[in-house]
Formats: sequence, structure tokens, C-alpha cells
Amino acid sequence: MRSSVTMLALMLGLLSLSGASSAQQRPARLAVGDTLYLTRQQAIALAVRANPQIDIAREQTLQVRAQRVQGIAIADPVLTTSLDSLTTVRRLSGAPQRPIALNGGIPFPDKLRLRNRVGNANIEASESALLLLQQQVASQTGRLYDSVLVVRLHQRDLLQSREFATEFLKRTEARFNAGSVPRLDVIKAQVDVAQAANDLIASARDIANADAALNRALGRLLGAALVASDSLDVPTQLPALDAIEAAALRTRPELRTIEAQQRGAKATSALVRENAILPDLTVGAGRDLAATSGIVFTVGIAMPIPVFLWQHTRGDFAETHHRELELAATFRDARAAVAQDVRAAYATADAALRQAVFLRDALLPAAREAYRVSSVSYGLGGLSALEVLDARRTLLSAQSQYATALAAANSSRSDLERAAGASLSTLSARSIP
Repeated sequence: MRSSVTMLALMLGLLSLSGASSAQQRPARLAVGDTLYLTRQQAIALAVRANPQIDIAREQTLQVRAQRVQGIAIADPVLTTSLDSLTTVRRLSGAPQRPIALNGGIPFPDKLRLRNRVGNANIEASESALLLLQQQVASQTGRLYDSVLVVRLHQRDLLQSREFATEFLKRTEARFNAGSVPRLDVIKAQVDVAQAANDLIASARDIANADAALNRALGRLLGAALVASDSLDVPTQLPALDAIEAAALRTRPELRTIEAQQRGAKATSALVRENAILPDLTVGAGRDLAATSGIVFTVGIAMPIPVFLWQHTRGDFAETHHRELELAATFRDARAAVAQDVRAAYATADAALRQAVFLRDALLPAAREAYRVSSVSYGLGGLSALEVLDARRTLLSAQSQYATALAAANSSRSDLERAAGASLSTLSARSIP
């Protein structure tokens, strides 16, 4: 009796442990399979925060900051000691002189100032490069988000097309059974249903690829579930081109990077000249441990003598000077490239917006009306099945073009914001008279 009670208690204990362990594992599985709902702005913010490429650029910026600290650091003092005037190396303890000295150097103060300017310029250039990468990642994420939306729009249209095809097949079979249409119309309707099913298979592949690409940009597992909660709409009108170009020339990170490099190159040129001419201060303290004399202090200067000045004027002086000229030419070219980039992005965004509006207001309503008329006429016996199928394919093509145009209009607007280096909504507010 006692043994049976003991076994029963043991079994209950094991069941409770297994239930507890399964309860502990259940949240982990839910966490892995959780679906992420996010808007376009949330996706961009998450990508800017979690994208590995930005982590790389951020760590590089921190490296540049550390290099600046090292560049303005004063060299550590050097401690030297020796055993002098030895008659034999076998008796080191009997050395008549045992000097010990601590020496250090202090650079000319203006050299530290110039090194600090070079370090700060490098930091500004690195931070501008980080900002540029963030803008590029934001623009890329916006395009990927639009891709997720557009493939789902295509899938919705394909599902609707399959419903239309199935309905048309039923009506065709009914008319065939009534003897009003030939067997060929039924076969055509069946082929159309099969084609719609095949298109849905390809759509599932496109959705999986679009989700994986967006998850990668967000720094998530490629197979993680996500739902884009925004919808594709025709964007608002673009601001004036002149306002966008002026904002780009004022705020683009590429230009800020070159300007920082120019300041650093100018400071480097001055530093090279000072290193060739100005002295550094040397200080030290020493004592002979084998004698009774006290500590002896030394103060001096280490001054270069540019005897072969022509080597500097044709060498490091010329190198830094031509580096400044190179950056000046690079800045001029970069300004032209930025202006061209803005104009190209503006032309693309403007054309995409016009196409989306035209498809929405003209082509898509006409295609829907054509399919409605052909479908009603077929029901009355006025048109052939081929004409109805052609009208339905035209409608599906118009819907697909409209979805693609919506994605292109929003993506090109995102790229125009990258080219402008600022939000278009801000520019629109400023451009209103």
C-alpha cells in the first residue's frame, strides 16, 4: 500500500515538473514566433538603430575619437638606468657609477592645438559619414517596406482575379450545359483559373523574399514574421526643386565630410611646418646612486634645423599643400554631384507621382468599367469568352501597374528625401508663400 502511494506521488511530481518545464518553454516559442507590426517610420527607426552596417560605422567613429585623444597625448616619461665605468662584467655590484634618470618631452604648445584641430576634423568627417550611412539605410528600408506592401497588393489583386476566374468558369459551364457556348470556352476558362493559381504561387515566393530583405535591414532573423501596418497611397505633391536643391547643398553629409577634411588638411599643413621649425621642450631628473650627490635636473630644447629646406618644400610641405588643393577640387565636384543627384531624384519622383495619379484616375477606372461591361454582356450572350478574359487580364494588368506605381512613387519620394538630406514635409512647409 505504501509503495503504491509512493509511486503515485512520484508520478504526480514528474507530471508537475514536466508541466512546469513546458510552461517555461512556451513563452520562448511564442517569442520566436511573435509577429512584428510596424509602420513605415517605425521600420526606418528600427533599421537605423539595429542595422549592422550602422554599428560598423558607429564603432569606426569611436575609433577616430580615440585616435584624437592619442594624437594630443603627451609622451610618457622614460626611466633609464645603467652601470657605468665597469672594468669587468663579472662584478656588476662594484660599478663606480650607477646613474638613473627620468626624461620626458613636452611638444610646442601650438603643435598640440593643431593636432587637436586635426583630430576634431577627423571626428566631424567620420560623424558625417555615419549620418550619410544612416540616411542611405533609411532610404533603403523605406524602399524595402514599400516592396513588402506592393507584393501583398499584387497578391490581393491575384486573389481577386482568381475569384473572378472561378466565377467566370462557373458561368461558362452553366452556359455550356445549356448549349449556348462551345466546349472551347470552358477549356479557356479552366486554363485561366489554373493561370491565376500559378500566379499566386509566384506571389507567395515574392512575399517571402520581400519579408526576408526587410528583416535583414531591420537586423532581425530572416524568417521572422512581420506585418506592414501602413498602406500604399498616392503621396502628396513635391516641393519646389530649387528649395530641395538649396537644402541639399546646405545639409548633405558628403559635403560636410569634405569640409571637415579641408579643415583637417589645413591644420595638417601648419603642423608639418611647425614640426620642421619649432622646438620642443625636454625635461629630466637624474642621480648617480653610487655617489653622494643629490638629484640633478635638466631642462632643454630639441630644435630641428631645416638645413635642407628644399627637401621640405618639395616633399612634406608640397604634399600637404596639394592635399588642400585636391580637397578643394573634390568639394566643387561634390557640389555638382549633389545638385545632379537632387535633379535626377526629383525627376524620378515627379514622373512616378504623375504615373500613379494617371493610373488611379484614368486607366484603372476604365479597365474596371471595361471588365464590368464585358462580364454583363457575356451574361446576356453578347460577347465571347475570349473578350471577357481579355478584359479581365487588362484589369489585372492595370491593378498591377497601379500597385507598382504606388510603390515607385513612395520609394522615389524616400530617395528624394535622401538626396535632399532633409524631410520633404519640412521643405514643403517652408516653400509655402
